[in-house]
Amino acid sequence: MSEQNKYASEEQLRFAKVMGAGVKLGFVMLVVSFALYMTGVLQPLVPVDQVSHYWGLSAAEYAKATGTPTGWAWVKDIAKGDMLNYVGIVVLASASIASSLAILPLFARQGEKAHLIISILLILVLLVSASNILH
Repeated sequence: MSEQNKYASEEQLRFAKVMGAGVKLGFVMLVVSFALYMTGVLQPLVPVDQVSHYWGLSAAEYAKATGTPTGWAWVKDIAKGDMLNYVGIVVLASASIASSLAILPLFARQGEKAHLIISILLILVLLVSASNILH
């Protein structure tokens, strides 16, 4: 560890760098997609002026009442202003996967088998969870 990084390992720094980039990218995507939604540049699935009518509903009731897709079905409607917001959410949610992938080579190079296996298992659990295949 260098003197300037005496409190963080190479793995921690790489993980944080990738996580920081993912969070910034996700945030920018959320802001841009929200602006496109609110300005009407992209036609939404649920018009902005109608959203408040559904505020008291549960997520399942909202989806049913508005025809909003559930699970990964939103991808087919990605050109809709309100569905485009999901891209930023996916980027934010994927930041930990990308960060974990980024440190795998370091663990492999250093012979950190336990950390490598734990990181691979973490990535697999996150991917299975995100895929919704066990629904």
